[in-house]
Amino acid sequence: MLASLIQIAVNPDESVNSRRERAASLVVAQRGADLVVLPELWPVGAFAYTAFADEAEPLQGPTHDIMAKAAAEAGVWLHAGSFVERAEDGTLYNTSLVFSPEGERAASYRKIHRFGFDKGEAVMMGAGEELVTVALPQTTLGLATCYDLRFPEQFRGLIDAGAETLIVAAGWPERRRSHWTLLAQARAVENQAYVLAVGSSGTHAGVEQAGHSIVVDPWGGVLAEAGAAEEVLTVEFDPAKATTTREQFPALKDRRLGLAPRRLA
Repeated sequence: MLASLIQIAVNPDESVNSRRERAASLVVAQRGADLVVLPELWPVGAFAYTAFADEAEPLQGPTHDIMAKAAAEAGVWLHAGSFVERAEDGTLYNTSLVFSPEGERAASYRKIHRFGFDKGEAVMMGAGEELVTVALPQTTLGLATCYDLRFPEQFRGLIDAGAETLIVAAGWPERRRSHWTLLAQARAVENQAYVLAVGSSGTHAGVEQAGHSIVVDPWGGVLAEAGAAEEVLTVEFDPAKATTTREQFPALKDRRLGLAPRRLA
């Protein structure tokens, strides 16, 4: 598979509408890739809490529509990153969208773990309740968003649901960049899966973003890593390596905890 990770910059001087159009152009430019991934909350900025309510949109709103069109024009599977969704009952969610190469919505995922420690996203947004996987012809994706990366039980649940390639769309801060790299490699090794972790660049509401999008193979090897500035990180990987790794080193078969309740003899 050929994957393109779009590490888009979020500049407060650029309008949300302009950034949507620019992101769509970047997606279309990846024609020939199999999979394209954008970061978390790129329309507004992951830390721009004061803009969340004003920029919230329905599931099938402007971001949905322009990304669907871009996926179809490029002919790619598109993980369109996340945006601020306003549900019918008024609740805000940090919601990711996945589109097929025909521009059809294949999945949506509401972020389960909200960041903020009783402020910001943690109090402004509802929590997702469902693990989401997406079956592509070459691999099955498991979806996660930013702070989810710190919760290994979510990723165990995703591989139990068949995931072989784990997608993490993020707006990760520069001051904790060492955790970003460490956790991406840990989630790959412990789940014997690929991790495609896509961050944004720029500064969101005064919070400098880490960038450094990264692709990690099932053995924890770094296949590619971006810098701090806006760029498109393109990498070719073999999805079958997840299966062969699990066959050659079947550690997952020795799990004794976190499975259906049973007696440990």
